[in-house]
Amino acid sequence: MSRDARWKALLELLVERGRLDVEEAATRLEVSAATIRRDFDQLAEQQMLVRTRGGAVVHGVSYELPLRYKTARRAGEKQRIARAVAELVAPGEAVGLTGGTTTTEVARALAVRADLASGSPALTVVTNALNIANELAVRPQFKIVLTGGVARPQSYELIGPLADGVLSQITLDVAVLGVVALDVAHGAAAHDEAEAAINRLLCERAERVVVAADSSKLGRRAFARICPVESVDTLVTDSAADRDAVRRFEEAGVRVLTV
Repeated sequence: MSRDARWKALLELLVERGRLDVEEAATRLEVSAATIRRDFDQLAEQQMLVRTRGGAVVHGVSYELPLRYKTARRAGEKQRIARAVAELVAPGEAVGLTGGTTTTEVARALAVRADLASGSPALTVVTNALNIANELAVRPQFKIVLTGGVARPQSYELIGPLADGVLSQITLDVAVLGVVALDVAHGAAAHDEAEAAINRLLCERAERVVVAADSSKLGRRAFARICPVESVDTLVTDSAADRDAVRRFEEAGVRVLTV
């Protein structure tokens, strides 16, 4: 196992459990305790965790795993969700994409659609995510609009009043939201309040709102609210979604697609 893969696995375990012992981590990853101690020390230097005697704990009260460490989590589900979301977009539409691993997969699914291979433009994509803009900018048939703002290293998203200025002057056909939590009572949410504010603006500027979220995000709450569930037109999730949760979203007026 490479160091990057090992670090991803360690951080995922830590996020799930909140605390991790050296011996337990070594057993799970089938490496030596000395290797885990070294990994913990290096991750602590990057402020990715807090080192404790014999192990590590998550860094901060509301822990957010940076995007570069989240790409492998539920990859299959995210790709299926992304393909289904991409099919909801019509040629020529203006699409808003927030940052995140699932919306990055949506961008990739749009990029390979045969009916979007040409056009003037085939799609207009508005995003505050640097990585999404970078991937789509090489597609000449897509018009890419990148908001201004200050880059947030955890998610590669631009946030702040400069982004607000651009979004207040545009109109979207559809906004595709990546969220960390979606609950019937508490709505869609993100970890960071500035990120949530930009996502909220995208929703307000769109004719319809699609949430792309794997089943682990449903029924959860997070710190910063993006929008109430009433603002969501469609939820695309995976087939492992709890049936009662799906029913509650449908009763709230949300169209739910499971893939």
